[in-house]
Amino acid sequence: MSEIPFDTVRRHVLGLGCERGTPPAEVLALAVEALKAAGIGGEELAAIASIDSRRNEAAILAVAGHFAAPAVFFDAPRLEQETSRLKNPSAIVFARVGCHGVAESAALAAFGADAELILGKIKSPHATAAIARIGLRKA
Repeated sequence: MSEIPFDTVRRHVLGLGCERGTPPAEVLALAVEALKAAGIGGEELAAIASIDSRRNEAAILAVAGHFAAPAVFFDAPRLEQETSRLKNPSAIVFARVGCHGVAESAALAAFGADAELILGKIKSPHATAAIARIGLRKA
C-alpha cells in the first residue's frame, strides 16, 4: 500500500520523465495535456512521481509546485519492478537509466500494487507523462 496520502478526490499520480534541463514550460504543458487526456483536474493529483536521478530537476519540481502536489522519486530498480504493468516498455530507456519506463513506472510505483495505469505514456520533444489511479475499496 502507498505511503502517499490520498482520498476520494486526490487519488491520481502524474508520472513524469524528462531530459536534464528540459524547460519547465514544456513539462507543465505536457502535464496539462495528460490531465486533459485522462479527464481529470490538477486538484485530483495526490503526487508527481519520477526517477530519483531527477530529484533536483527544475521542470519536475515546477510541475509539483504548480499543482501543489508532493514530488516523490524512486530508484531505477524499484521502477523496473513495474515493467510487467507498463503499456509502453522501452529497451532504449532501459539502456539509458536501468528501467523500462520512467513516467508509467513512477506513476504505478507511487501507489504500489493497488494502482492502475489510466493514461499510458505521452510525449513532448524532451519529456514523458503518464497517470495512474488508486482504486478505492470499501471497508
